[in-house]
Amino acid sequence: MDLIEYSGMKNAVVRMDRKGRLVIPKKLREELGIVDECYVEVSIERDKIVLKPIKSIADKYFGVFKVDKWPKDLDEFLAKEVTKRWLENT
Repeated sequence: MDLIEYSGMKNAVVRMDRKGRLVIPKKLREELGIVDECYVEVSIERDKIVLKPIKSIADKYFGVFKVDKWPKDLDEFLAKEVTKRWLENT
């Protein structure tokens, strides 16, 4: 799929399937750092759907917590730990 660039913006026309899914072209995913299993925030701004990649919590807090055994879902673990510590300090 070719990207169209005008006014400094990159665009692509994609087709939505019956379940409402879209395929984001590889070039756009690579440019935004969207990788497999990555979370993406979906919002509406006026008449547009905006997709914004969410950086991994694990990457943000790497090295902050000492962990004896690594959990299966590191992002979920860190979200719980951060909430727990925040509640302890408020």
